[in-house]
Amino acid sequence: MTDTVAEMNQVLAEANCLVTEQEVHAAIDRMASAITDHLKDRNPLLFCVMNGGLILTGQLLPKLRFPVQAEYLHATRYRQETTGGLLEWKLRPDANMQGRSVLIVDDILDEGTTLDAIADYCRAQGAEEVLTAVLVDKQHDRKARPDLKADYTGLEVEDRFLFGFGMDYKGYWRNAPGIYAVKGL
Repeated sequence: MTDTVAEMNQVLAEANCLVTEQEVHAAIDRMASAITDHLKDRNPLLFCVMNGGLILTGQLLPKLRFPVQAEYLHATRYRQETTGGLLEWKLRPDANMQGRSVLIVDDILDEGTTLDAIADYCRAQGAEEVLTAVLVDKQHDRKARPDLKADYTGLEVEDRFLFGFGMDYKGYWRNAPGIYAVKGL
């Protein structure tokens, strides 16, 4: 266990801070304002995608100036690894989506396979409108679809292995107070 702590401390010490905590908070404020403008007169259902979306959702919810039903779901492709595999549902949402606006909140839009599958699931469950919000859109040309974009994006960041503010490195450092890139990745 001590080796793990030492390794993770070294990862943070050697990482590049790409986005400071203050810049992240400013991005969340902008997202909250845009989301409020669009959803304030609806009856939206918000899904936090666990575990990555937890910090963004926690920061975003108090800034949304309208009544919102907040739930969570858990779908993953990474399982504490650094490369994605097949989509695994750990917890499917059971809230009634019929005729509702649904907002899916996650940490990052990388290739987008997970977010796309979750959005498709919500549409299949009868959601009238499915919107996505991500803190980070990683800039590269490996998206699941060439036109794949989130409806609300806080930041666009270079194509590196990122951690912090919800994103993890091997299950650690979701709590890092900015957005960091692992040295060499």
